[in-house]
Amino acid sequence: MKFYAYIRVSTPRQGERHVSLQEQRVAIERFAERNRFEVARWFEERETAAKRGRREWTEMLRLLRRGKVQGVLIHKIDRSARNLRDWAELGELIDRGIAVHFVNETLDLQTRGGRLSADIQAVVAADFIRNLREETLKGIDGRLSQGILPMQAPIGYLDCGAGKPKAIDPINGPLVRRAFELYATGRYNLHTLKEEMEKAGLRNRRGGRVSINGLSTMLRHPFYIGLIRIKRRKKIYEGAHVPLVPKSLFDRVQAVLDGKLAARPEKHDFVFRRTLHCACCGYALIGETQKGYTYYRCHTRTCPITSVREEEPEKKFSPFLQAAQLDPEERLYIREKVASLTANWKDDAARERKAIELQLSQLAARRGRLADAVVDGLLDRDLFEERKGALFAEKQALEERLAALDDPERSGAQKLAEFLERLDSAYSVYKSGTNDEKRELVGLFTSNWLVNQKNIDFTELPEAKLVAERTKNWSGVPHRDVPRTWDTLLSQLAGMLAAKSQASETKEKGVKPCSRGDALAH
Repeated sequence: MKFYAYIRVSTPRQGERHVSLQEQRVAIERFAERNRFEVARWFEERETAAKRGRREWTEMLRLLRRGKVQGVLIHKIDRSARNLRDWAELGELIDRGIAVHFVNETLDLQTRGGRLSADIQAVVAADFIRNLREETLKGIDGRLSQGILPMQAPIGYLDCGAGKPKAIDPINGPLVRRAFELYATGRYNLHTLKEEMEKAGLRNRRGGRVSINGLSTMLRHPFYIGLIRIKRRKKIYEGAHVPLVPKSLFDRVQAVLDGKLAARPEKHDFVFRRTLHCACCGYALIGETQKGYTYYRCHTRTCPITSVREEEPEKKFSPFLQAAQLDPEERLYIREKVASLTANWKDDAARERKAIELQLSQLAARRGRLADAVVDGLLDRDLFEERKGALFAEKQALEERLAALDDPERSGAQKLAEFLERLDSAYSVYKSGTNDEKRELVGLFTSNWLVNQKNIDFTELPEAKLVAERTKNWSGVPHRDVPRTWDTLLSQLAGMLAAKSQASETKEKGVKPCSRGDALAH
């Protein structure tokens, strides 16, 4: 008698191990040999039986209905079907006289008792799947409530294991952020953005090129701003992972995708646009393209003829950035030194915190004495209000200083590290970057570009100039006594950056003159 043989595992990963499949095959072969059955064909499946539509299972049932063989050999009932509709189709074949043998279970399906026992086991198998689904959903709900995505990480993030938030991919993460930044400018559509990101090296999870649909899905995905969206449930959860792009940038990208912000590509995107100025009249030189070259000209008639090709200011700017590059030995020393400065800053911050907290407690005592003076009639109401306002302003200033100590980005060491990292990478970015990136570097590290006929001059950022003009040896490279060179430089840079930061904060907040109430409060 000829039979088909059916073996199955629930997932492709289980099938890769071949352990369960091999055990099922051996058991069926022994049963066939013992009963003198011939296996005409093997059907092997690597997917769950909880849902209908298995390809091998459907093909086998079709051939059984055509009467090609006498029956089918299956290892166990739960290997055949875990949903009642597939089990019902198998029952119809049994009713038509097709022999079905479960080699690991001694059931006579031709008797009422055997069929009843098989039906009960099939219902138990189906209920097992329902319970498993419920428990799985509970686990998913638990992870989502913790802010953890229990699925594969999107492009730009890495899976860190079960129960852990996704981490930013050090390779694809910056590229994804760059894709958002480029598309937010409105100068790219999905096709041109795809080409640009392919050149930059962005790849999907399988290592292939990102498709147009994949790029569109990525730009719409709120996961990059720290939210987890489950479309099927129509729910959004707050994620525990680190956002890759700020919400303002994400909102702008959505506006461009929705057509609310029309793409307005600039006709002329020159590197030194609005940067070069005529030394005679002070007006900005206007860029124009002639025979494939970019020229900047002064259009004031009373000025001498002033016209320079774009390559000329680049020849002045590029060596400056190149001189500011660090060599590997310098990078290593600076990294260690900044780590030491960061530790010292934390100690200083702790001491400053204690001092501020002491001042706050003294302020509270002074407010108490001020209230007592009013009660005792030693102070009139107007003067009391004036002094109270001064104390409140002082308290607010102290609380702002206290809050600033909790922000690691406000530490001098952190700012110093970020500045040197940006300056070190500026030359390579300028060589391979877009015009926007080049223009940003020009504005960041230089100012006062003046063109006098063919002569070009500019002012370097003092901090960048200090690094670019550090001690050189006879061969032109930085001095090899790195600690001696950089200890002084880092101290000077830290002071310059701190002074600039303080001046910026003072400008933003404004300086208030000391009032009569301020003097009386002390």
